[in-house]
Amino acid sequence: MHRWPMWLGLLLGLGAAYMGFALHQGIEDQWSAATRYTARVGFPVLILAYVARPLAEIGWSKWLLAKRRWIGLGFAMSHSVHLVCIFYLFQTLGETPPAVTLIFGGLAYALLYAMAFTSNRGAMKALGARWKTLHRIGIHYLWFIFAQSYLGRIFQDGKIEEGIIGATIAFGAAAIRFMAWRRRRRKVAPA
Repeated sequence: MHRWPMWLGLLLGLGAAYMGFALHQGIEDQWSAATRYTARVGFPVLILAYVARPLAEIGWSKWLLAKRRWIGLGFAMSHSVHLVCIFYLFQTLGETPPAVTLIFGGLAYALLYAMAFTSNRGAMKALGARWKTLHRIGIHYLWFIFAQSYLGRIFQDGKIEEGIIGATIAFGAAAIRFMAWRRRRRKVAPA
């Protein structure tokens, strides 16, 4: 029962992909919409995982921290649906993704799956301090991919509102993490 956030992530991804097909005509538009919609539903799930520990540290939500592993796995499930949509979009278009997408997006998925496959006690024990490093780098890199994507939309016609909302959420989450980091630093700093 405690794994429900993981399955909810999968359902959100599948539901978003379905909406892309239900609301659009033509296979290219459908795959394009499914790709956009799956990214949009995955973003809040990532943000919940991103702020879970900081919110608990500043006293706002211990429940979220208790579910963080499953929320993170929910994002992995949701974003796996997104990856399938990207693949089929480029197949339908008969194109290859640009090199920058393959490199930076490929790294995002490599980190995502490395974190997902090591989200268990056995991996934590086997990796030791490297586990924390992997997960810290991975969550920040995934945050960065979304943040820069939303920032870029601010400067695109017809996408300004989406960019402002997404960037505000991304940087708001970063501010929460920064507040928790400063609080930790103050606690360990000598008086």
